[in-house]
Amino acid sequence: MAMTNKAAETTVPRMEERLYQNRYMVDEGNPHVRILPRQGGDSPELRALVNICPAGCYSLNEAGRVEVAADGCMECGTCRIVCQGTGELDWSWPRGGYGVLFKFG
Repeated sequence: MAMTNKAAETTVPRMEERLYQNRYMVDEGNPHVRILPRQGGDSPELRALVNICPAGCYSLNEAGRVEVAADGCMECGTCRIVCQGTGELDWSWPRGGYGVLFKFG
């Protein structure tokens, strides 16, 4: 359900509705974000991405390890910043013609 802005008497779409408007060109077999193997388990920084990635690309698998599905990535770089000191992420911009296409800016 969308919120109503009483001052303007307009309906403001929820974030999920806004994200749904974006389009994603997935580069099959060539993801722009990869988790690199690390002995000793995932770092706390990597595990935090399960909760802080705005697109919800990170999740825990059955073994309790973090995995990424870059299909809906907004390319904001949050994961890159959070994990820059751990060496666990291989992050780059998608190749030309691939990635997110924002409908509203």
